Amino acid sequence: MNLPVSPPVEPMLAKLADAIPAGDGWLYEPKWDGFRALVFRDGPDLLIQSRDLKPLDRYFPELREPLLAALPERSVVDGEVVIAGEHGLDFDALLLRIHPAASRVALLASQSPASYVAWDLLALDDRDLRRTPFAERREALARSLHATEAAGRRSLVSLTPATSDRAVATDWFARFEGAGLDGVVAKRLDGVYEPGRRSMIKVKHQRTADCVVAGFRWYRDAPGEMVGSLLLGLYDAAGTLHHVGVTSSFTRDERRALVEDLAPLRERALEGHPWRHWADAEVDAAARGQRMPGATSRWNRGRDLSWEPLRVERACEVAYDHLQGDRFRHATTFLRWRPDKPPADCRYDQLEVTPAFELAEVFGRG
Repeated sequence: MNLPVSPPVEPMLAKLADAIPAGDGWLYEPKWDGFRALVFRDGPDLLIQSRDLKPLDRYFPELREPLLAALPERSVVDGEVVIAGEHGLDFDALLLRIHPAASRVALLASQSPASYVAWDLLALDDRDLRRTPFAERREALARSLHATEAAGRRSLVSLTPATSDRAVATDWFARFEGAGLDGVVAKRLDGVYEPGRRSMIKVKHQRTADCVVAGFRWYRDAPGEMVGSLLLGLYDAAGTLHHVGVTSSFTRDERRALVEDLAPLRERALEGHPWRHWADAEVDAAARGQRMPGATSRWNRGRDLSWEPLRVERACEVAYDHLQGDRFRHATTFLRWRPDKPPADCRYDQLEVTPAFELAEVFGRG
């Protein structure tokens, strides 16, 4: 490619803040929950680059033609690959795309096509715009981007919403969450593009929940000596304990101390354990050479997901950003043990639920 900005390029990053910044000179955007992607276009040549500088093109073949139709003939654009499902953004559907079989990727692309949301312009024609103020880059992107339709359903390439009004951004922070967006990003209008540096501000949703601790995984570098993560559960209205995620925010000293702390809960832990079927299935699968929930992760080859059960007698409080379906979207942050909390009281009904926001506001209505 003969562009003024050549791949690979590290994307500019954001640092976490507790509140949306106030004052003049800010532009606010929704924080999309997808795969960060820089797109390089030089005529018919197109490259979609991931945050870790790897090509994403083979996993999202349906984006090639819409991007060629939407982007200027010679340009470099920053944005996010997302999949908008019936109930909001679907990050799990994105993960399914990272698959070695092209036939599987093509099938998923036809069933749940991805979209690209653009928010910055790094190069246009022969100009490197990275030292140009963001306000000018945003204006040039808005002028040059052409939204594309896919079979009349929705735009597959869109410009992210933006506002300079903090009150509007605050409204987005609450209202857009129901669509699966992560929060709000604030950017200085006079800021330049700084690859690899945390020059933007992000404000994410964070809440707390009391969860059952029903098992753990060993730390990858010290099995038997350090605890890696605690397996968290919540009860539904019918009294079924569901695995909702993990918490792993411990120091090495805390990981060692947890081994002794949890030891009494390991005794006879499988007797009547609500997740006993996991252990039974693993033993049976191992005998037949079959991978089951506790075996190697499909997304992280070689990662051991085997687990150790604990008697369901302890609860803890964790911080989380939001749910996706019935699980925590990201790993949670351990806050404290809750010896005063009966595990049976750790239920879904404690969680705050936000109403869904219509993604058609961004992608267009079918």
